[in-house]
Amino acid sequence: MSRKRKSRSGGFSLFLLLALGALALWGWQRYTSFADAPLSGIEAGEAVVVKPGDSLPIVVRKLRDLGVTDGQTLEWRGLARQLGAAGRLQVGEYPLEPGMTPRDLLTAMRDGRVLQRRFTIVEGWNIRELRAALARAQPLEQETADLGEAQLMRALGKPGQHPEGRFLPETYVYTTGDSDLDVLKRAHAAMEKALAEAWARRHAATVLKSPEEMLVLASIVEKETGVAAERPQIAGLFERRLKIGMRLQTDPTVIYGLGASYDGNIRKRDLLTDTPYNTYTRAGLPPTPIALPGADALNAVAKPAPGEALYFVAVGDGSGRHLFARTLDEHQANVARYLRNYRAAQTKTSQ
Repeated sequence: MSRKRKSRSGGFSLFLLLALGALALWGWQRYTSFADAPLSGIEAGEAVVVKPGDSLPIVVRKLRDLGVTDGQTLEWRGLARQLGAAGRLQVGEYPLEPGMTPRDLLTAMRDGRVLQRRFTIVEGWNIRELRAALARAQPLEQETADLGEAQLMRALGKPGQHPEGRFLPETYVYTTGDSDLDVLKRAHAAMEKALAEAWARRHAATVLKSPEEMLVLASIVEKETGVAAERPQIAGLFERRLKIGMRLQTDPTVIYGLGASYDGNIRKRDLLTDTPYNTYTRAGLPPTPIALPGADALNAVAKPAPGEALYFVAVGDGSGRHLFARTLDEHQANVARYLRNYRAAQTKTSQ
């Protein structure tokens, strides 16, 4: 009788082991199929945000809200432990891309491969245009919306500095949690570096007395032409005018002085109305930059093209190019050519 009981007991133990083995195999297959299967319910352009203090169950719940139904919290926990991601999910915004697996997502969260966004400061913008564009940038946090210009510069650690022209036009990368002030700090530091480098490269005969004067002139050159090859020519022309005491007589400075009253047209009365920025009524440089100059404009002012031209006018054919002249008579002939080209273009447009 005892041998029969032992036999039955051994058979049950074997059955239990086989059952446990089958269960373990089933669990492992389910786990591996979860870890490496594409997440369901993902649409292009979606993202999940991990905030400070978010635990893995909270992140899984956020994924559920976005339509991801794969896996139970236990499976997510097991995968996180295997990947060394448990308790190490980094704060940030993570893109959810079609075809992404749970392993891909947790690895990205462990390594902090957050979604990077880009904000481009455009050459020639003024400070108002820059701030308006920052206010529209999402999901950039807004810290400066209620700050005046003086308060803004204090927040940047530059009290008393005029903000115009102080931010280098280029593309800046930011992530969720960054603010408009963060972008402005990077752009301000980039401009200080670019200006210092341009000033160090300035030509020996320059009439400019300081990096600030270089920045002002570069902003005028930036607004006068969008043709890169012309910038050194225009920079040289303005340097020659400054050297002989001739007024710059540049429309962009007049427009800047008009401010919000500028309606897109510059009239004779505008050229005759004196403001600190009217270079038709005042000699020398205006008191501040009038726009954000790019690196090319800074380089043009540092190394202007040699020559004798003192005048320039647009070609008038829509190319953005200019005609340069050494004498007033040559300039007047170029103005007549501009008017002919402009009228021809207007006639062609109206047909």
